[in-house]
Amino acid sequence: MLSESEKAQIRQALHDAKRRLARTGQHALSYSMNHERNIGRDSIDESMEEEIFSTEMRLHDREKFLLVKINKQMVRLDGGTIDVCEECGESISFRRLLARPVSTLCIDCKEQSEKEEATIAQAGRGGVLETADATDGERGLSRGGALEE
Repeated sequence: MLSESEKAQIRQALHDAKRRLARTGQHALSYSMNHERNIGRDSIDESMEEEIFSTEMRLHDREKFLLVKINKQMVRLDGGTIDVCEECGESISFRRLLARPVSTLCIDCKEQSEKEEATIAQAGRGGVLETADATDGERGLSRGGALEE
């Protein structure tokens, strides 16, 4: 259970992150609206400009995703559940929340999640994926993620 002081610190961290995202978004918007296109450029210049614009749009999408996470955490903070792991229901430490206010998993669940993601990524690269058979609990190895029976 977080103290009122700890909740206030996390709330401030969330507000700061939200303000930072708003500033970044405002700068990106003004840049894209005030950016002049030069006429008579060659195809390489145009290609580079398109690549930069595409990268900016991907960053903008990531910022929108992060903003949704911040808003979700504000709701969880108001509801008193920000320090409860969404996976196992255990407590998320104040230090973890202060370091990463959008955390919804305790450190143990996050580590497990990252291990599973790494295993899936390895399998996607043609590596060996270790799986557990749901019926008898035996493990099987597969190449590229296909279960061998």
